[in-house]
Amino acid sequence: MIKVALVGTGFVAHQRARALMASPGGRLVAVAGHDWSTTQAFAATYGALPYPTWQDLLNHPALDLVIVCHINADHGPVAIAALETNHHVVVEYPLALDPAAGAAILSLARAKGLCLHVEHIELLGPAHQALQQYLEEIGQPIYGRYLTCKPKYPALPTWTYSPDLFGFPLVGALSRIHRLVHSFGSVERVYCQNYYHNLQLRESGLTYYSACLCTAQLTFSSGLLAEVTYAKGQIVWLEQRRLELLGSHGQILVEGDQGRLVTPSAPDRVFPLGSRRGLLARDTEMVLDHLNTGNPLYSQAEDSLYSLRVANAAERSAATRQAITLVDPGDRALPCHPEADPLGKTQK
Repeated sequence: MIKVALVGTGFVAHQRARALMASPGGRLVAVAGHDWSTTQAFAATYGALPYPTWQDLLNHPALDLVIVCHINADHGPVAIAALETNHHVVVEYPLALDPAAGAAILSLARAKGLCLHVEHIELLGPAHQALQQYLEEIGQPIYGRYLTCKPKYPALPTWTYSPDLFGFPLVGALSRIHRLVHSFGSVERVYCQNYYHNLQLRESGLTYYSACLCTAQLTFSSGLLAEVTYAKGQIVWLEQRRLELLGSHGQILVEGDQGRLVTPSAPDRVFPLGSRRGLLARDTEMVLDHLNTGNPLYSQAEDSLYSLRVANAAERSAATRQAITLVDPGDRALPCHPEADPLGKTQK
């Protein structure tokens, strides 16, 4: 029985807690959150011990695994502290807000011989599975486009609308890049543009925006050219989830809950996509199974760190308005040292 602690009391934390209650392989024993009254109510609901801070939680006398599912800015510090106190770690993406911190976390997990799992449930999802299933039928991938738009009005100043807490849009929404990296491999060049609507510095010292629009062009080592667009907030008026891939012998389009495949032998084949429900529970069960039996996980922390490097290159490109060439796109375990500028050099 794996004894588990949760850091966070939001939507994802509730999903994790329910999964643990239904699992024979793990048990929730402790929880820490941002608000004490919310933490107490959460703990009472799931039969866990509440802690006022995550630092206090790490002193729990009987703890095997810490699941980190709160604001993105604290993912790195909590993961480092949990590993230093000899606990296995699961963290929702991103692993950290910058690749140097992510590399340090991964190195510590390796040195300690502890499990470090970065959740990427989109790899288990029906859209990604359909892409993998039909990829060979369209021949050599030439062009891809991944669009995610989510309207919200009004967009209140919550942590998901703060660059300081959420991170750069394609860092905080890392799964958009990770899905492409998982399918098509290494990236050679990144060019990105980003727009924050109504960006303001608040009395708290943190900045918040009411909308963002971020788009990046990725050139893969395979030759694939891909565009990733992530937009949310008050200037977004139509909700869209769209992934399309053009190949030498056909095209795949996944939009909403339906997919389409166009090839010479199948001019317009429509296929339904399954439900996304239960993916966090599946991820939780796979982690527990890995710790109990040693069965491999579906995603490696090294790949998530590599995707974070690509997202960070997009952030730097948006800041400099120049394309970024990655130094060694084929080495996903490349050591990361800030002073050495490991992601690449700026190209004019």
